[in-house]
Amino acid sequence: MIIRSKAPLRISFSGGGTEVSPYKDEYGGVVLSATIDKYAYGSLRRRDDRNVAVTSLDYDIVAKYNLDVEMNYNGELDLVKAVIKNLNKGYKQGFDFFIHSDAPPGSGLGSSSTMVVALIGLLKHLQSLPLTNYEIASLAYHIEREDLGIKGGMQDQYAATFGGFNFIEFGPGLGLSNVVVNPLRIDAGVINELEYRLLLCYTGRTRLSANIITDQVEAYTKKEEDVLKAMEELKRITVELKNALLQARLDDFGRLLHEAWINKKKMARQITNETIDALYETARKHGALGGKILGAGGGGYLLLYCEFDKKHVIAEELEKLGGQFVEFTFDHHGLQTWEVRS
Repeated sequence: MIIRSKAPLRISFSGGGTEVSPYKDEYGGVVLSATIDKYAYGSLRRRDDRNVAVTSLDYDIVAKYNLDVEMNYNGELDLVKAVIKNLNKGYKQGFDFFIHSDAPPGSGLGSSSTMVVALIGLLKHLQSLPLTNYEIASLAYHIEREDLGIKGGMQDQYAATFGGFNFIEFGPGLGLSNVVVNPLRIDAGVINELEYRLLLCYTGRTRLSANIITDQVEAYTKKEEDVLKAMEELKRITVELKNALLQARLDDFGRLLHEAWINKKKMARQITNETIDALYETARKHGALGGKILGAGGGGYLLLYCEFDKKHVIAEELEKLGGQFVEFTFDHHGLQTWEVRS
């Protein structure tokens, strides 16, 4: 028997960065996001011994471990090791892992956190563990941010686990009771129109989000006034974006994306650069009402909301600058696991 899992990557419309500690711990944060039809995948096949073999198709790595030997974190497949350490409690058989993702780390789509969620799903299914979605997301956060010390926020783990359009509130502290995922009931026609009006453009480079997060945290710790004001304004805009989406005011939604991007750029120096600014300004010049770089910034994917009759023009102009466009639709399911006969 083979167990498979998939968890969806996400588009964060607004609020990213407000759910990062220590800002979140004092003021709380909010994020508006939606998952898309790009995924992190995992497969698990049981073995008859105590060995674990991990094949990463993205990095062309095959690594072998033993459940009776300590798995040290050394930069190679540490996410996989950490999931095994946290979840494989007393299971007697080894297994083979096969993992891959539709987007690379540093893309701004939350791929690393989403892979952790997919891996948790495999071991949860294997051992019939009674974990709720909140517990899965919280465990994924613990593994990434606390066990491995990877800097970042909390939104990706919850988006990948729950799926769909969500307005997520992050209160002070790390407990489950301090995170509330509010699923949004949006008319199918509005979702179709949103897909029709959005462009997802790869900027041609990935980035290390931890460096940007470090800059943001340092600016907050120093209580830089413009950074604090930008983060408070970003939370206000995130609420307005949620309301515009629910009320089918999509052109207002597009304009608010622009406002959110203006404030997002104030949170850390590395969030934007000349390449991103050139792509964004060209898009605005040719009919984009708003947009933003996804994730922490610095590279990855640029999301644009376009006037419907200008979308093709914007795509043509950005391709001249090296932009690469990715077709997508929204996903509404979150983490899924299933079995197949080997």
